[in-house]
Amino acid sequence: MVSVVEIDLLTESDRAGWEVLARGKDHYFAVERSDTDYERAWRRLLDDEQIRGIAARLDGKMVAIAHYLFHASIWYSRKCYLADLYVDAEVRRRGVATAVIQWVARDAEESGFPGLYWNTLEDAPARALYDNVGKFQQGLIHYTYRRDAHSPSVKAH
Repeated sequence: MVSVVEIDLLTESDRAGWEVLARGKDHYFAVERSDTDYERAWRRLLDDEQIRGIAARLDGKMVAIAHYLFHASIWYSRKCYLADLYVDAEVRRRGVATAVIQWVARDAEESGFPGLYWNTLEDAPARALYDNVGKFQQGLIHYTYRRDAHSPSVKAH
């Protein structure tokens, strides 16, 4: 029997299930966060118009979450960044992640932000799915700014 994936925006009543999955995602990626970090993220997901969170359910049980945000782009149409996608290990390879990506893409398009993109680790098991539903940007390297306490500070004018 095939289960139908039900997906919708997060609501106040989703907090406990969301936090279990958010902490599971962070544990998987060895990220440590405080309770305050989870509270702040939760409030942003519910209160910020440019940030959204969704839950995917199988048979009424929350089994996946995704977080995404809308933003402007200099050269292209407005963009949607899929910041987090996490599926409970017990239900992986059942189409949940594909359904979530499709839902986010549709929501982004309908909201006027048609350019959906995301990042992942080079050796992530989900790469097989991402290679199937996305377009791999050969040669693209992702950097994040490293703040070095020994570098001279620059003053803005």
